[in-house]
Amino acid sequence: MTTIKRAIVAPYDKTGIAEFARALADRGIEILSTHGTAKVLGAAGLKVIEVQEYTGFPEILGGRVKTLHPKIHGGLLGRRDDPEHVAQMAAHGIGPIDLLVLNLYPFVQTISRPGVTLAEAVEQIDIGGPAMLRAAAKNHAHVVPLVDAKDYPEFLRRLDADALDPEYRRGLAAKAYRHTALYDAAIARYLGDGDLPQTLVLGFERTGELRYGENPHQRAALYKEPGGKGIAQAEVLGEGKQLSFNNIQDAAGAYATVADLPLPAVVVVKHANPCGAAAGKSLLDAFRRAWEGDPISAFGGILAFNAPVTPDVAEAIAEPGRFVEVIVAPGFDPEALSILTTKPKWGKNVRLLACPLPEPTGFEIRGLPGGLLLQERDGKVTQSSDLKTVSKRAPSEAEASDLVFAQRVCKHVKSNAIVLAKDAMVVGVGAGQMSRVDAARIAVRKAGGRAQGAVFASDAFLPFNDALEVALEAGVTAAIQPGGSRNDEACIKLADERGIAMVFTGVRHFLH
Repeated sequence: MTTIKRAIVAPYDKTGIAEFARALADRGIEILSTHGTAKVLGAAGLKVIEVQEYTGFPEILGGRVKTLHPKIHGGLLGRRDDPEHVAQMAAHGIGPIDLLVLNLYPFVQTISRPGVTLAEAVEQIDIGGPAMLRAAAKNHAHVVPLVDAKDYPEFLRRLDADALDPEYRRGLAAKAYRHTALYDAAIARYLGDGDLPQTLVLGFERTGELRYGENPHQRAALYKEPGGKGIAQAEVLGEGKQLSFNNIQDAAGAYATVADLPLPAVVVVKHANPCGAAAGKSLLDAFRRAWEGDPISAFGGILAFNAPVTPDVAEAIAEPGRFVEVIVAPGFDPEALSILTTKPKWGKNVRLLACPLPEPTGFEIRGLPGGLLLQERDGKVTQSSDLKTVSKRAPSEAEASDLVFAQRVCKHVKSNAIVLAKDAMVVGVGAGQMSRVDAARIAVRKAGGRAQGAVFASDAFLPFNDALEVALEAGVTAAIQPGGSRNDEACIKLADERGIAMVFTGVRHFLH
């Protein structure tokens, strides 16, 4: 094993660095450092050699050039088992550097700040740091790169046991390259200004392994985008069971749905589809009506709120006969949190997620064998101004409001999708069917007598009259669809014959 005699210690994140540097010094390791870290370590009573003193060349250009010097990179890249390298290092007075303790400038934190300028962001693009990390990682047979303070104790244990073996070194080298890759990916995304790039560079951090994927025989993990805002970054409250792959997907879908609805609103999701949704006079009113949309399916489902959960709502959720897996909201009143985690029998297992409501912007990624698909998120939210009346009868004010509500929910239902709604409450959902008429039949069956006087929403145009006919027989009074079928006129004629209002939006919302 290569003996550790000299180290560069210059991490931007200085968590635990004084204690770690002291441990290195106690083991007789010489410490080089850049000016900022040298001040921190010097204040802790440690002897440190500044890099500019070691190289004989000062930091210049406002600190942009500190470590880009042959004595640094030669010391990191020189192979100790190559006689030519050893001879050249000796000839140029380059001493070997055996350990690099380094992490990079806070670029992601900087661009996450409100109002940050391009100039401010650019100054947080680290140059010397990635160059040193890549050099040390390339030469990991002779140099150990450390980018994470959590690795300090294990390194010291192995150093004392003479156990800095090749497999351990390779693991740290891989971690160093992931660190620089994540950093470069964030910069590329920021400078790319949201375009669909010719080369897609992704950078995500694993937050932890999940119990399993969609099924117990599938391995899975959750990754978060540095600086991102969404379910992956949610604060998990209470002591519930670990979130599953399906829990996370359903929570994300539920939260995206409720974010499109007027305040206050609640959505219930089961197996990736909304089974209940309602806006109300109060959050409690919205919850009760959302649950009643399909109480059988709601049992064991995911709840999403677009306003903080209050104690009265928590009491209602905890009523006997109800059971939920996950609740996601912008926040939880402390009393509500206590009720949800202690009052119902299942309270100790419920997962509570607090995070800001998602914004319908950016891109979404879907994997497939050998590649992936990238698309803009469906950020279109139906407004009353989008409604184009195509029937003889225009919708009433109440119908128009329900049509907008139903279409906003329908956007988040797996296609083919039909939603029936009344008084800002979903009463029937037909999801993920191979034929639209089957989706309509399911929605009508779910609604039962509540279909009378409800409105009908379709995520795509109606290719035939059959789905509309099913809804009309159940008693719907108005319909909303994108339009664009060659059978549009036949659908409009049927609407006029039955005296219902029909509006087109011109926007399809397929969800696969």
